[in-house]
Amino acid sequence: MALTDTPVCDFGRPAPDFSLPDPSGRVWTRDECRGPNGLLVMFICNHCPYVKAVLDRLVEDVGRLQEAGVGCVAIMPNDFHRYAADAPDAMAALATARGFTFPYLVDEGQDVARAYGAVCTPDFFGYNAGLELQYRGRLDEARLEPPPPGARRDLVEALREIARTGQGPAEQVPSAGCSIKWRDTG
Repeated sequence: MALTDTPVCDFGRPAPDFSLPDPSGRVWTRDECRGPNGLLVMFICNHCPYVKAVLDRLVEDVGRLQEAGVGCVAIMPNDFHRYAADAPDAMAALATARGFTFPYLVDEGQDVARAYGAVCTPDFFGYNAGLELQYRGRLDEARLEPPPPGARRDLVEALREIARTGQGPAEQVPSAGCSIKWRDTG
């Protein structure tokens, strides 16, 4: 488990298009996932302790964002041939068990993760209605432990602001998590 921080937000960078399957084989595109007020693209996986630690809060926050007109999608970028806990059948089981209200997609070729510049799980990309990047930060201040009472909800607050104004906050704290498990191409 190598802790990796995300880069600083590249404001205005367009959301790369994608066409990826969910574990059942249904193919989803970027435009099917977007909402009228923006899009949240989350790179997550099943086995990462950082994802596991935030998953309940993440599912709750996604519900709030969907109510604000922000479309949400999760993409699993890891080499699931080496990490069986991230295989499509395990993804489907997790999505059902946790009540995902958003697509959880398989990026087997890892091309979408590379196009977005994803580096870790979790890695969050928040876009406005014009699909311009406005947020590249953390969910909240907690990592492996629950957040303290009254902790700021960075992701949900930023995406609600983006849904209202089209602009993300100038100051953002990077997300941190396990490095993406890239396929061995050698």
